[in-house]
Amino acid sequence: MHGPEGGKSPSSLRQIAPELVIIDSPWSPEFIQELLPAAERTALLYHLSYLCLGGFPKLERLIRERAIETQMLFGSSEAVLMKCVGTSSNLVSSLFPILKKAVEINNPDLALIYLEKAKKWITDITQAVTDMVKRYEEQTKSVSTSSSDVLQEQQETKVKLTKHSDEMKGLEDALAKLEVELMKNADDMKKTEKEIEETSNELQDRIRKYEEEKRRSLLFILFGPLFGGFPDASKIPGVAVKREELSRLDAEKNSLRNKEWEIKIKQTDHQLKLATSKIKMGEIPSPDHLTEVQQCLYHIQQILVNLKKFWEKVGVTLDTMKEKTFNGEDIIKIKELKDMFLDSIEEAGKFWQNFGACCQKAQGVFSIQSKDAYKFLAINPSSLSEEERNRQYKAIMEKLEKISPYGSSVAAITE
Repeated sequence: MHGPEGGKSPSSLRQIAPELVIIDSPWSPEFIQELLPAAERTALLYHLSYLCLGGFPKLERLIRERAIETQMLFGSSEAVLMKCVGTSSNLVSSLFPILKKAVEINNPDLALIYLEKAKKWITDITQAVTDMVKRYEEQTKSVSTSSSDVLQEQQETKVKLTKHSDEMKGLEDALAKLEVELMKNADDMKKTEKEIEETSNELQDRIRKYEEEKRRSLLFILFGPLFGGFPDASKIPGVAVKREELSRLDAEKNSLRNKEWEIKIKQTDHQLKLATSKIKMGEIPSPDHLTEVQQCLYHIQQILVNLKKFWEKVGVTLDTMKEKTFNGEDIIKIKELKDMFLDSIEEAGKFWQNFGACCQKAQGVFSIQSKDAYKFLAINPSSLSEEERNRQYKAIMEKLEKISPYGSSVAAITE
């Protein structure tokens, strides 16, 4: 069966929609998985800080306090992500079947009741994420203050040396070069992200203009603003070219992310060696690893900000469905539009199943982090022999190397 104005059949829409969700949408469910590497690195970096600074009692207490606070924060994050999983499941198992039933029996009142329930779910989860964003912001500030405290302690207790050893000077020079390389990579990343944004906007403009001309798809009206979907969008002039360009830019961005990760691993290794040299010479090492913890927490905070915006956008979409679909003209009486609506519900269900699975994976990582990744705090770092300290250094670096920009799910469990 064909839709209005000779449009494609629902089966054709089902073939196209998954591709559109991945390529055209800024809200592809995979964005939640960017939480994984930052969460996994955090405990390992705390462990390195603990080993490097634990020989100084005041700093050992400082690191322990911040690490325990972060462990508790990750436990709360696990609960919020579990809430995301549950809400996604409720949309698929409860709301969508009711909407389909309401359309099939032409009962808008039934749909409105369940849309109100869904809106309450969204409001609750948005508030929960908002609270987590605030807590991450506070924790990031606390870690930043701790880094400043370490630097102050370093200046107060620093042994005056006439010159650095050749090894330390070489490590400092290597770190300086890596910092320059990292800054250049960051600039390249910003340029690529700007190109991706501009290309995505051009692609959406083409689709939007085409939609304004045709206005034949209820699937786009209901779910396009959220998921980027549009029936038969591959036939729109210029869309295929823009998608190819987006694919190229995405590959370029992934390459830059991998390069950034490799540079950071080298930095961590050099920082560790420099810290060891300073400890041997009686100096307090710089809080480099603690500063990296701060960066990880800030990154998690920003992803949660995006998660909040995502749920807010879902809420707006539900309001639109209430106002334009079930409170206005009774458009579901039109058979072809009814078929389109039912088909759009099917596509939305697939998206939410995927999103729920992504949240569940992230929830599992935070669960591991909050329960198992901070066992190192039970050991007094001052009591460790140099051999044991080096063994732990090596084990942590091996775990860090296993974490990619996309997460490893188990690499950050510490011994």
